[in-house]
Amino acid sequence: MSDTQPETPAGPPARKRTPRHATVSAARRLTPHLVRVTIAGPELAELDPTGHTDSYVKLVLGELADGRPLLRAYTVRAVRDTPQGPEWDLDLVVHGDEGVGGPWATRVRPGEAVTFMGPGGGYAPDPAAPWHLLVGDDSALPAIAAALEALPAGAVAHAVVEVPGPEDEQPLDTAADLTLTWVHRGRGDGGADGLAASVRAAHAAGSFPAGAPHVFLHGEAGCVRDLRRWVRAELGVPRELLSASGYWRRGSDDEDWRARKRDWNSAVDQDDAALVG
Repeated sequence: MSDTQPETPAGPPARKRTPRHATVSAARRLTPHLVRVTIAGPELAELDPTGHTDSYVKLVLGELADGRPLLRAYTVRAVRDTPQGPEWDLDLVVHGDEGVGGPWATRVRPGEAVTFMGPGGGYAPDPAAPWHLLVGDDSALPAIAAALEALPAGAVAHAVVEVPGPEDEQPLDTAADLTLTWVHRGRGDGGADGLAASVRAAHAAGSFPAGAPHVFLHGEAGCVRDLRRWVRAELGVPRELLSASGYWRRGSDDEDWRARKRDWNSAVDQDDAALVG
């Protein structure tokens, strides 16, 4: 998950969450642009992040000018029980000195304390769905990987994932029948519409099975909205089989995107209304 928080539906204000505390037990670079930070501690035993494959926590990484905590959301990629207690893996995208979470991940060391809110989440692949379509960029890759691991043998899945380059690909384990397409931003097939174009090309080539899939679609907000309209109209995906959210927006920093996220949610509601109309 990227530095931005996942989509929150309009409605009553979110309940106030209790800050939780843990300790970094390990940190290692998985690929040139992905760092895995493992946290541990007795408070983790009180929480269960396993109900959703897109479970996330919001790390407290500082304080804003108005005194509010500076929060960044990251997927709980894996959970383990060890003789010393539970451990959770958090995968953070790193692009040099950009953002807040990436630089923190590159400098954090075992033994350092962390504070977080959560966990939250809202998606897990439906084993009864005829097939599964999982689409996202590197910010969504941890959740896509977790979803693929949860799919049973006999399930059919198509995953299209955009990463900076071939060195950022990683093995994705699943018992499902998986068709995996990597899109590389650094090789010219990424960019503003590379991910969306790859999904449409797979459909045009007849690669997708019949029937409406259960869809997980997360990443850059403009791309997500474009593909969200497309899967609703072209693949006939109902809202109840669609998890879609903009984790970040091209041209906006994290705080600006957070402030504009409610407008994005309203815009996708209007897209749905246009389909009905």
